[in-house]
Amino acid sequence: MPVEFLGIGGTNDGSETSPRSGPSFDKEYTLRLALAHQEHGWDRVLFAYGSGSPDPAQVAAFVAARVPELGILLAHRPNVSYPTYALKTFATLDQISDGRLTVHFITGGNDHEQGREGDVLTKDERYSRTREYIRIVKKGWTSTTPFDHDGEHYSFKDFVSDVFPVQRPRPGVSFGGSSPAAYAAGGAEADIYCLWGEPLAETAQQIASVREAARAAGRTDVPRIQVAFRPIIAPTEELAWEKAHRILGDLRRAGGAKQRRGPAGSPQNAGSQRLLEVAAKGERHDRALWTPTAAATGGAGNSTALVGTPETVAEALLDYYDLGVDILSARGYDILGDAVDFGRHVIPLVREEVARRDREAAGREAAGREGGAVAAAPITLAR
Repeated sequence: MPVEFLGIGGTNDGSETSPRSGPSFDKEYTLRLALAHQEHGWDRVLFAYGSGSPDPAQVAAFVAARVPELGILLAHRPNVSYPTYALKTFATLDQISDGRLTVHFITGGNDHEQGREGDVLTKDERYSRTREYIRIVKKGWTSTTPFDHDGEHYSFKDFVSDVFPVQRPRPGVSFGGSSPAAYAAGGAEADIYCLWGEPLAETAQQIASVREAARAAGRTDVPRIQVAFRPIIAPTEELAWEKAHRILGDLRRAGGAKQRRGPAGSPQNAGSQRLLEVAAKGERHDRALWTPTAAATGGAGNSTALVGTPETVAEALLDYYDLGVDILSARGYDILGDAVDFGRHVIPLVREEVARRDREAAGREAAGREGGAVAAAPITLAR
C-alpha cells in the first residue's frame, strides 16, 4: 500500500512558538517553503483556512504556477461561498495545477471562529450543510448538462459550469471530524478522512467508526485515512527530548494557539476534546506519541507530537501505517527547517520500509500463484 506525506503550505514564518517576522502573506517565504517540500520528498501541502488569514485558494494558485510537482490540499469552509461559485474556483485551480488539487472541506468546530464570518448554524446543521455542499460540488464537477437543486441549505436552477477539473472524474474530497455527525458526513462523502494524532488504540477505534459510517451510507469502498502529527526529531533520543521540552516551554510562554481560538474555555469540537482527554491520561503513549504540546494549546488542531530520532519517529509512523493510515501529515514548529529535516531524515526511512513490505507481499503473492499452479497439475494429469 503506497504511503503519502502531507506538509503545510504556510504563508509566513510564524508558528505557535514564535511570532512571524514579516507580513501575513510573505510571497518569498511561501514559495521557499513550498519548494522545500517539493525538493525533500513531500507529496502535498495543505493551504489552511482561517477567518482572517490570506485566501488559501489564491495562495494555492500562486504556488501551483511556480512549483510544478507539488500536490495541493485546499481547505475550504462552506459558509464562505455558494457551492456553484466554489466548484468553479476548485476546477480552475485544478486546471492551473494540471490536476494536482484535493479539496479539504471544513465544517467548523468553533462557534466563535465561525461567527467571525457570519456563520450562525449549530454544529449539526453545519455538518448537514457540508454534506449537501460536497454533493453539489461533485455534481457540478462532472455534469455537462444543466441541473437543478432544491435542498435544505441551497436551492438553484439550471446551473452548469463551463470549467471542469483536469482530474477525471473529479478531484479528491478530504474531510475531518471526530463526532458521530462527522463520521456520518465524511463516511458518506469523503475520499480521504483526516484525524489528529491519537494513541494507536484510539486511532483504530476512529478508523472503525469511519468505515462503519461508509458502509451505513451504502458505499462499497471506504475513505483513505490521514493522521496528523507534530514531529520533534534530533540525532539522539536525549537531544530529541531536550528539544521537545524547549518547544513546550516556548508554547507555554507564547500561550500556544489559545489566543487565536477565541474565548477561553473548553473546546467545542470533539477532536480537540479527544486530544485533551488523551493528554489527561498521560504524557507518553505507544512508541513516541507525546501529549503535553496538545495540552499547552488547549487541544488546538494538529498538536500531538512524535518525539525521538528519525528512526524512532519513522517506526512510530509505520505503526499507524499498519492500522491502515496511508497519508501521514506532519509539520514542525520551525516550519521551514523542520520540513527540510523531516523530508531528509524521516520520509526516506518510511518509504523504504513500505517499499520493502510491498516487495515481500508481491513475492508471497507470486509464490502463491505458482504454488497453486503446481498443485493443480497432478489433478489434471490424473484425469
